[in-house]
Amino acid sequence: MKQFFLTVLMMLFAVGMQAKVILPPVMGDNMVLQQQTSAAIFGKAEPGKKVSVKTSWDRKTVRTVADSQTGKWLVYVQTPAAGGPYEITISDGDKTVLHDVMIGEVWFASGQSNMEMPMKGYASQPAKDGTKYIVSAKASRPIRICNIERRSCLSVQDSCAGAWNKNTPDVVAKTSATAYFFADALQNALDIPVGIIVSSWGGSSIETWIKREVFEKEYPHIDLGHLDGVHPINSASKDPCLLYNGQVAPLIPFTFKGIIWYQGETNRGRADEYVNLQRSYVKMMREDFQVPDASFYCVQIAPYPYGNDRKTRSGYFCEAQQKSVEGMEHAGYVTTVDIGEHGTIHPCRKQEVGQRLAWLALQKDYGMDTIEAVAPKYKGAEFREGKAFIEMTVGSGGLSPMGADIPGFEIAGPDHRFVDARAMRDSKNKRMVVVWSDDVAEPVAVRYCWRNWTVGGLYNNFGIPAGPFRTDDWPINPADWGE
Repeated sequence: MKQFFLTVLMMLFAVGMQAKVILPPVMGDNMVLQQQTSAAIFGKAEPGKKVSVKTSWDRKTVRTVADSQTGKWLVYVQTPAAGGPYEITISDGDKTVLHDVMIGEVWFASGQSNMEMPMKGYASQPAKDGTKYIVSAKASRPIRICNIERRSCLSVQDSCAGAWNKNTPDVVAKTSATAYFFADALQNALDIPVGIIVSSWGGSSIETWIKREVFEKEYPHIDLGHLDGVHPINSASKDPCLLYNGQVAPLIPFTFKGIIWYQGETNRGRADEYVNLQRSYVKMMREDFQVPDASFYCVQIAPYPYGNDRKTRSGYFCEAQQKSVEGMEHAGYVTTVDIGEHGTIHPCRKQEVGQRLAWLALQKDYGMDTIEAVAPKYKGAEFREGKAFIEMTVGSGGLSPMGADIPGFEIAGPDHRFVDARAMRDSKNKRMVVVWSDDVAEPVAVRYCWRNWTVGGLYNNFGIPAGPFRTDDWPINPADWGE
């Protein structure tokens, strides 16, 4: 009899354990939900169980039934204007209460090592001013951070490791410097809660962040044999789909405002493929997370010698990054041509990167029209009198600096041989740059910051730098492509 009652108690305990809903890492205490939208709340329960979700801001309850096979459930709740803290009560007979939930702006940050680089820096590679922000971080400030741990998987996963945390020194120290500086600038400007979800892996390719179905439909020539055991994995952070499976899929369909993306060094030698791959990535993320108008802002790779300062792979790749967002709604890019470091592929000035991304969002998403955060862009060129007259698309403030040499330009004649050139803003046209060299009598082409290592100096009136561009469409010269 004693054994019978013990068995019954164990069964009741097991049923109780099963009844407790299971939530993904993006659903928890301290989280931020996107304001004034239908925000997804989701998880797993016992198959067929009824699940209710009650939000304290409006005291409304939404009900659903867990899938009869997988136990997965999903509801959408209407969120108010930014504020908090609130509570969310989730029950399938056994209550789970999420505490200290804020409502505000949520952004998804991803990429490779320059996105992953934390505020405390890498060994011998600091993040400039990181220490100041770490020691001054206060939990009371409404910046919330969800760092997703690395996980590479052959198949789509339901779970991963991570949690929402408050703005404390130990959390900030481990958080992406680019993503944190973005959140800092956004929170300062909007004065509302800001949440960042960071899912990144140093050295990762763009292919590994894209799901299998995209490759099967759009890129059937790409080998996916590692997913089926046909051959072993070559790289946990480069082979297609692996990081999507482990670090993106478990977060779907959390609702966010937009994506900031800092990736490209690993794909740098394949600029011709990158335009479509990045477009496919954005389309996939918008569809999977059911946010069709999610903003997407990417960072062009920073100047770095890659074994040879004068080679041009970086120029072609930055061009591909720019092309990938042209014509795409709610998209843009920022450039880093002025903040690279010759001795490291991880430049320390991440604050400028995060701020430029935030300024772009503030202008394009939050109606801050006072600033001009969009990078000046090449529009056209005229060659006459031994000089090149380069017209740029730029805001009403025009180009800068005025009356000073602008570094980063090269010029070529009919022989296609580029040499360093002088450049100045035209004295009469604030949207034009005049470029020339005494060594080129008959110029026919100009390039700006096209080499692996170049320091640019062309800005708009708000200090936003122009990215690499060229006036020619000449084929790649194998001798010049190099590393």
